[in-house]
Amino acid sequence: MGSLEVERTTIGWAARDPSGVLSPYTYSLRETGPDDILLRVLYCGVDHTDLHQVRGELGNTKYPLVPGHEVIGEVVELGSKVKNFKVGDIIGVGGIIGSCEKCTLCNSNLEQYCSNRIFTYNDVYKDGTPTQGGYSSAMVIHHRFAVKIPEKLAPEQAAPLLCAGVTAYSPLKEFMDSGKVYKGGILGLGGVGHLAVMIAKAMGHHVTVISSSDKKKEEAMEHLHADAFLVSRSEDEMKQAINSLDYILDTVPVVHPLPSYISLLKTEGKLLLVAAVPQPLQFLAADMIRGKKAIMASFIGSVKDTEELLNFWEEKGLTTMIEVVKIDVVNEAFERMERNDVRYKFVLDVAGSNLQ
Repeated sequence: MGSLEVERTTIGWAARDPSGVLSPYTYSLRETGPDDILLRVLYCGVDHTDLHQVRGELGNTKYPLVPGHEVIGEVVELGSKVKNFKVGDIIGVGGIIGSCEKCTLCNSNLEQYCSNRIFTYNDVYKDGTPTQGGYSSAMVIHHRFAVKIPEKLAPEQAAPLLCAGVTAYSPLKEFMDSGKVYKGGILGLGGVGHLAVMIAKAMGHHVTVISSSDKKKEEAMEHLHADAFLVSRSEDEMKQAINSLDYILDTVPVVHPLPSYISLLKTEGKLLLVAAVPQPLQFLAADMIRGKKAIMASFIGSVKDTEELLNFWEEKGLTTMIEVVKIDVVNEAFERMERNDVRYKFVLDVAGSNLQ
């Protein structure tokens, strides 16, 4: 099919101000070009970043804002140059929907770090159109930033993998397929954390869940099959675990002290930061120097990482822990997510909702 010239409108749920309250919003989709896909949104994951962004806590929020960057959709129409998808395909879209496509990063499967990357929402596309996310009935996206959902993977199950899942998978790839049994720590057992435990276990790691209380111990040990559980507020438990971990994947999205966690790392251990904490974090340089330790950060993952994770998930027969809800309760879902009252990710049934 050729370029689509007809302007389309869609309905999404948008925030109008820093209160972050979402309500129905009608807007125009950008024109569909020869490299684009028009998709009907089926499901969309609910992420902490969505909440931070609609409230303006990450800076420069452009209202009205339709969030959502864990998008599952059905291909409705294709641009003339799109050969890798067909109408009817179930596809996924993550946090990035555009980049320069020419730089070294883009040509090295690191497009999420391109200085000209375009975010799925709260950004501006190349033609000047504001980008809006997956809490909506339809989207137009460049085919390069879409992934096919494996046939054996339920669409709603795949949604959290497109951001939360790949956010954990991308840095953990470093510790994969070496033949060594790594001792890893997963700090925080929320949306990203629970997926990180499952991924690390499937990679053959010895996994310790680190949490501020023992409320999630049974969940971590019996349902996620972690090997150990460490309460960070227990001085005795923390002291016994000093110098025991090869890495810690830090998924906590709020300010927290780093020194006590750094002490858990072995010599040459790595603290992997993946949460977009809106305030500064602090550590002591001496703690790092004396153990040749490193703090690294990772931002979501590439399209290639996402494809790998989806295939890995299907191959290992893993199941995401989700609660599927209609879009009209999204504001309540935000409130519950903020209270950690979800096990462990909300997924919006967009196609099954009345968006009006």
